[in-house]
Amino acid sequence: MKRISLTGWIFTGMAAGIAIGLLWPGVGRELQILATIFLRLIKSIVAPLLFGTLVYGIAGTGDMKAMGRIGLKAIIYFEIVTTIALFLGLAVVNAIRPGVGLTVPTPAAVSGPAAAAPPAASPPSLVSILEHTFPASIADSMARNEVLQVVVFCFLFGAACAAIGEKARPVVDFAQSLAEVMFKYTHYVMYMAPLGVAGAMAATVATNGPTVLIQLGKLVLTTYGAQALFVAGVLLPAAWLTGVPVKRFFSAAKEPFVIAFSTASSESALPLALENMEKFGVPKHIVAFVLPTGYSFNLDGTTLYLSIASIFIAQVAGVHLSFGQQIVMMLTLMLTSKGVAGVPRSAFVILTGTLAAFGLPLEAASIILGVDALLDMARTSVNVLGNCLASAVVARWEGSRLEERALIPVGAADEPAL
Repeated sequence: MKRISLTGWIFTGMAAGIAIGLLWPGVGRELQILATIFLRLIKSIVAPLLFGTLVYGIAGTGDMKAMGRIGLKAIIYFEIVTTIALFLGLAVVNAIRPGVGLTVPTPAAVSGPAAAAPPAASPPSLVSILEHTFPASIADSMARNEVLQVVVFCFLFGAACAAIGEKARPVVDFAQSLAEVMFKYTHYVMYMAPLGVAGAMAATVATNGPTVLIQLGKLVLTTYGAQALFVAGVLLPAAWLTGVPVKRFFSAAKEPFVIAFSTASSESALPLALENMEKFGVPKHIVAFVLPTGYSFNLDGTTLYLSIASIFIAQVAGVHLSFGQQIVMMLTLMLTSKGVAGVPRSAFVILTGTLAAFGLPLEAASIILGVDALLDMARTSVNVLGNCLASAVVARWEGSRLEERALIPVGAADEPAL
């Protein structure tokens, strides 16, 4: 019989999770353990995989000038695309005005999941963000999966290996072997993906109930519509204009996209995205640098969500913000979202912290919390898709032809079959 692809198994798990959450909500809540186990296994991959791929990729080039050029091009692309996402979100939310007509709940009326809204926090300053970028201990950074700190360390470590040449050969060979071992380790972990997805969906539906799509349907539809518009109107033309093979790209990115959507965690999709984009044809040193760096600087979906959610809250609260005030708030949100870890709900914490700084009622944020799981799925999957494209665009900018490589993709040769 025809083998079922990993994507097929994941969609099957999503459908099963939704059915369990609707029919047996008690069981659905208990299945959260499956998602937790899957995410813990994924987290065990990230740090060693980044170390192996980055050190080998950077040391293998032996050209620090080229790596500096790649980094500059990546940052330019990141900032252009996230700025477009910011203005697109503002345009959509001001045109549709999904928050008009809703009322702010009083603190006494807030109960259930909304009562668990994260407390307000002051947005981090630029100085603290820059300080947090650099690791004090690489062991501590790896233990906490601080992606940006690991990237900075590996970049400098790889540069040092390249600078001393043959003396570093054993270390570089070890990094190459480590990367290959972690790719195989990822193969094994991906057997758990359909079960993890089923558990995550069952728990989400069971917790929020069948009305999760009705509570704030207008906001959900506005957000999903804006994310779809961004993919179709920004990412697709960017791929076409830079000569990225669109059909083959989306084929390579679909499995990381689906995993990110299902688990609402960018981290869960990173190992598969690294392998699939290298197979797609992005040179190892480019994909190993651009993808993890994009997890901190190229949060397209999160930027779009933050622009929509913040103005939605202002509309709910009846607070009129001028265009200038909206821009200042968006720039603040875009700055404070840099370096956010690829874990569920992190954008909501950033949102509530910034609301307090601009005098908007935190009670309004509790309205979003009920459907934040759905919004998180959309923004996270678009983040992953945008970062996969960023690696391909930078590769084309560097003159790569993006020729398909003979790697064994995760979920192909070793997939379970019916």
